Amino acid sequence: MLGPIAASIIALVTYLTLTAGSGKVIVWSPVEMAVGVVLSALTGYVYLRSMPMSEDRKPSAGAGRYFRALIYPIYPFFFAMMKANLDVAYRVITMNIRPGIVRISPGYKRDASVTALANSITLTPGTLSVDVDDETNDLFVHWINVKEGDEKYPVCKSEHVCGSFAEWIRRIFE
Repeated sequence: MLGPIAASIIALVTYLTLTAGSGKVIVWSPVEMAVGVVLSALTGYVYLRSMPMSEDRKPSAGAGRYFRALIYPIYPFFFAMMKANLDVAYRVITMNIRPGIVRISPGYKRDASVTALANSITLTPGTLSVDVDDETNDLFVHWINVKEGDEKYPVCKSEHVCGSFAEWIRRIFE
């Protein structure tokens, strides 16, 4: 139960930081504080529902899984996004672009894992999740820098397209 509470507290602190100076009570209005509490409680609930459950309907994840879920947006995702921004800028300036659609097979069993990976890929510049194969949970990704031999929907190494996202998401959701 520590993970959802931590997620709620982090969401509340983030919300209050972003809305600071909007009211009269300290620096927030009472309505703003109430909205923050409701949204952070909703964040904790969604976080709890997204974790795998054991047979007795208790979260089957240890504290490490919750910690990784809190760290993922900060460490691997943020730095990969910065790197991808620089890479896309370089490719646009030098016209070294080889776009195409590749297929990656992360081997996930849960829909939450596939959704998290697809969203992470789409939010990273130079890539866009296009489709998901419902039977195998493979992702089709439009990529700005298709490597030689990866064209025409082969199963591409996911490290080429999405870096360490696939392994982080596996350790969080699977």
